[in-house]
Amino acid sequence: MGRLVMKFGGTSVADIERIRNVARHVEREVKAGNHVAVVVSAMAGTTNQLVEWCRQAAAVHDAREYDAIVSTGEQITAGLLAIVLQDMGIPARSWAGWQIPIETDGVHGAARMTHINGAEIVKRMEQGQVAVITGFQGIGPDKRVSTLGRGGSDTSAVAVAAALEAACDIYTDVDGVYTADPRIVTAAQKLDRISYEEMLEQASLGAKVLQTRSVELAMVYKVPLQVRSSFEPPDSPNQNKPDGTGPGTIVCDEDKIVEQHVVSGIAYSRDEAKVSIRRVKDQPGVSAAIFGPLAEADISVDMIVQNLSHDGAFTDITFTLARKDLRKAIEVINAMKSKVGFDDVVHSADVAKISVVGIGMRSHAGVAAKMFKSLADKGINIQAITTSEIKVSVLIDEAYTELAVRALHQAYGLDKK
Repeated sequence: MGRLVMKFGGTSVADIERIRNVARHVEREVKAGNHVAVVVSAMAGTTNQLVEWCRQAAAVHDAREYDAIVSTGEQITAGLLAIVLQDMGIPARSWAGWQIPIETDGVHGAARMTHINGAEIVKRMEQGQVAVITGFQGIGPDKRVSTLGRGGSDTSAVAVAAALEAACDIYTDVDGVYTADPRIVTAAQKLDRISYEEMLEQASLGAKVLQTRSVELAMVYKVPLQVRSSFEPPDSPNQNKPDGTGPGTIVCDEDKIVEQHVVSGIAYSRDEAKVSIRRVKDQPGVSAAIFGPLAEADISVDMIVQNLSHDGAFTDITFTLARKDLRKAIEVINAMKSKVGFDDVVHSADVAKISVVGIGMRSHAGVAAKMFKSLADKGINIQAITTSEIKVSVLIDEAYTELAVRALHQAYGLDKK
């Protein structure tokens, strides 16, 4: 008998029938003898509607009231699931984040959890009660409801699992983590296991399966994590595989992966933009003068490329950032022109970032070279490059995104046999 946290996203609880399906998944785990807590998101589309109502009420509004409004979606789902479970004869009760409590800092709308007291939940679970907990929210130091930012229910679930010393199953609309987006690469394969580090890289590089912060927490607190589908029938034989691999993808320490591939996946992101500042004086302090104000404006920069002029007096500085931040970044850069001194600033939003990820890169040479050759063979030009110990990312023209992903997937031998 173990403790298990089950998390269900918005598409999994989109209507009453799907909530009943979720309840059957919960019932299966209860009958297996597990002590269960469930973390739920708002029903699909609900949070978007609540956010839009806030925007209509006032373009600039109190973040504390915003949190009070958008947090209601999860409360509805939690209450409905508790009612369905009770109707099935399973003792259950809904919990809002503040009731546990899940304590956060005071940054309303994008709060970070600081502490979870799971004692009462553990007590109720040991009495046989299923705890249905609202994801995405907690309580700030001002004793008001706070929210963790969009996608925060994944983070809530992993944090609750850490506090309860439980395993965590993240149920989504896909049945695991794939070597590439199966909507683009029909030959993509589902991975039985992936390391925390690989999953963290993939999440930060555009893979939408898990929120980055949730993977960070799972890695730090060693939470056993599994990604699985809520649309697989609850009583399917696939729910309990005899080989112990699990029905989805297990995210774990790399030493628990027997067969480590050089490359485990190809990730992409179309939410990119590129900025080039032309003919900046090549002297100490210039980079700080450029990137300091961008950081102060809460603009995160990714790839940075610096090209020195032939006479060594000037340089071009190119960097990438989230597409949503492009307009603000241009305003910040233009405001610093008189101080920094540059000829021109050009930008483009027609770019995409393509990445190959794999822990096997640590011990294998030639991974980057294969990537560059594969793209060159398809006539795809590389605009910028960045690397880490287990990742190589390139910036290309957005029009070639799908071609690049397919070519690299095949080049690294990831296509389904």
